[in-house]
Amino acid sequence: MKGRSTVESGRTATGRTDSRAMLMLVLATAGFAVNFWAWALLSPLGPRFKELLGLSAPQQALLVAVPVIVGSLGRIPVGALTDRYGGRVMFPLVSAVTVVPVLFIGVAGQTSLTALLAGGFFLGVAGTAFAVGVPFVNAWFPPHRRGLAVGIFGAGMGGTAISALTTVGLVERGGAALPFVITAVVLALYAVVAWLVLRDAPGRSVAGQPLLARLAATARLPITWQACLLYAASFGGYVAFSVYLPAYLQTGYGLEQADAAYRMAGFVVLAVLMRPLGGWLSDRIGPVRVLTGVFAVVAVMAAVQALTPALMPVGTVAFLSMAAALGAGSGATFALVAQAAPADKVGSVTGLVGAAGGLGGFVPPLVMGFIYGRLGSYGLGLALLAGTAALAVVLTLTAVRALAARQAPAGRP
Repeated sequence: MKGRSTVESGRTATGRTDSRAMLMLVLATAGFAVNFWAWALLSPLGPRFKELLGLSAPQQALLVAVPVIVGSLGRIPVGALTDRYGGRVMFPLVSAVTVVPVLFIGVAGQTSLTALLAGGFFLGVAGTAFAVGVPFVNAWFPPHRRGLAVGIFGAGMGGTAISALTTVGLVERGGAALPFVITAVVLALYAVVAWLVLRDAPGRSVAGQPLLARLAATARLPITWQACLLYAASFGGYVAFSVYLPAYLQTGYGLEQADAAYRMAGFVVLAVLMRPLGGWLSDRIGPVRVLTGVFAVVAVMAAVQALTPALMPVGTVAFLSMAAALGAGSGATFALVAQAAPADKVGSVTGLVGAAGGLGGFVPPLVMGFIYGRLGSYGLGLALLAGTAALAVVLTLTAVRALAARQAPAGRP
């Protein structure tokens, strides 16, 4: 009887821990989505600001790019700070700080380009939430479940879709300040809930080194640069298509703006949904196999699309296949980080890798635009994407596989 009681108590404790971990995952994913909603507020309003303030095309591009660049680079110190102070402190802090630029832009910051750029700079803080959530979630789950857990958290990037679908409509119905005020209220509510409910995982590894020393040590880890390259290709590819696909479809296939926007939305939704699946598959068969498969798919489909086939069905199949592969690859990359990074440096690695992914999204649109301007065709740009994906396959099968084999349990690549 005593043995049975002990077993039952153990099961109860395990169930309680699992429930707590799932609650923390849900709250972290919600926080990621809310902050990404705020991070993306300026992009849908770019054409409106261009008309109201008489912005040039480069000025409009700069306005949209500033929060993305700041948010991407800001992940580096914020990830390191999360290793030290934990998500229980950093999630409410990032959310609360973001309220200030959101309200500034909504209430007083839409009168000039200078004010918008200043607000957009500090709005970039919202983009650092990714570097808080990955180490926070990672610590709550055992190694064999981290891929799925981090993949589910990563689906919070769908918060950008909230902004894309609601911001313009809210401005038209309630005025220029309305979407910013609503977002600020949601952020403030989340900051309060996070402060009251979020807790760091028991036994979390706390980094003891000073910030700069920790970042320097992280930069020397092989997993850091391998994952940076893989994430720049996978998430960077997703970001690039989500930004540039409408222009490509309008120019290359003569689609109307609304039709191109809906197709881009389908691309984004599929990529977001596939991110948890990429993490789940990594838990089952290992991140190396998943990454090899997804980059092979991207290489083949980008090569097909480089020939500019008919949009229906070949072009549509090619783009949706790339969306699924890039989403799954993003999830698998952080499953690899969870497996190979030291426990007290997951946040620091995440910060650097997240920055690489965000910045990686800027390169393909620039290349595609330059090539189209010179050659009048997108074919070469897509061929370069195919070549990049092929190189990612080679990297995965060589250096990444060797590193994963040293870190993984026996029989798990």
